[in-house]
Amino acid sequence: MLTSTRTAAAALAATALIALAGCSSSPTGTAEAVPIKAATAPQRVDAQAFAQVVAAPGVQIIDVRTPEEFAEGYIEGAVNYNLQGPDFATQVAGLDPAGTYAVYCRSGNRSQAAVDAMRQAGLTSVYELQTGIVGWQEAGLPVVR
Repeated sequence: MLTSTRTAAAALAATALIALAGCSSSPTGTAEAVPIKAATAPQRVDAQAFAQVVAAPGVQIIDVRTPEEFAEGYIEGAVNYNLQGPDFATQVAGLDPAGTYAVYCRSGNRSQAAVDAMRQAGLTSVYELQTGIVGWQEAGLPVVR
C-alpha cells in the first residue's frame, strides 16, 4: 500500500511539473517583455512600470529637463525637449498623435506640465514617470552619462 501511495505521489508530482513547464512564456523560462498597449489618456506610472514602457518597441522617450540636466544623465534612448525652452511647443506640435511617448523630468513636477501640453496637442498615448529620473535612479535603473 505504501509503495502504491509513493508511486501515485510521484506521478502526481511529475504531472504538476509538466503542467507548470507548459506555462512558461519562453523556451528558457525567462520572462519576456510584456507588450505595452497604447494608453487612451496620459498615465502616471512608477519607475518599474516606466521601465517596461520604455523597453517596448516604438516608444519615444522624452526628457523635459534642461540641456544641462540632461547632460548629467538620462534614460537610454531619450531625446531632450526642454520644457522651459522657447521651442518646446513646436517640438510637441511635431509629434505624431498616433505615437506612444514616455515622458520624465527630474522629480515628476515639470513632466506634469509637459504631459498637459502634449494632451492639449492631441497626444493621448503618454506615460509619465511620476518620480522623475530621481526615482528611476533610486529604483536602481540605469542612466546614460
